Amino acid sequence: MSIRVLLLEDDALLGETLEDLLEEENYEVVHFLNGQEALDATFDAKFDIYLLDINVPLLDGVSLLKELRGADDTTPAIFLTSHKDKFMIEQGFLSGADDYIKKPFDNDELLWRMKAVLSRSTQEAQELAGLLSHDKTHKTILYKNEVLELSQKEYALVVLLMQHLGETVPKELIFDTLWSASAGGSDGAIRVYINRLKTLLPEMKIENIRGVGYRLVQ
Repeated sequence: MSIRVLLLEDDALLGETLEDLLEEENYEVVHFLNGQEALDATFDAKFDIYLLDINVPLLDGVSLLKELRGADDTTPAIFLTSHKDKFMIEQGFLSGADDYIKKPFDNDELLWRMKAVLSRSTQEAQELAGLLSHDKTHKTILYKNEVLELSQKEYALVVLLMQHLGETVPKELIFDTLWSASAGGSDGAIRVYINRLKTLLPEMKIENIRGVGYRLVQ
């Protein structure tokens, strides 16, 4: 399975050069010239790594990554930047970047950094609850080392429960995570998803804390 790269670079010539470089290394590259189009694309498709220029039209790279991290998107991200200002570099890391590389850069160095970041991310496919694990790179949930076929909301709910392993997750937080303000959920809808997860995870225990929320325990 090829690794999908979201490339945000408003310099068309540099973008095309990077596309050629990465495709020669068997990466699948989708190139965007502005931050808004890149952000929109993340709603419709999954990527394995983000390569983000900072100074791009409509939505800069730092703001883009802040939005993604705010939506619990943990996809590895590397900034491609001509900035030498320490403050801007600091802002990049605070927004959730895994690494950065200054322009102009050596092509081999970029490839090394990408491989290192992807390797670290894959190693974070962690066993948070014994039989259950979360592969952050590919945004999948594994049960007994088998990938579960989950809807978007089911996936989000499992991740939320795993993030709060052993703790009660309030229903209000579940509503905020699974539904937008304009499309609020209901207690009944949550119960449907919880019951579905109990069926998919027969050896896991999801407790109903009456009137409060739900808890995943080992």
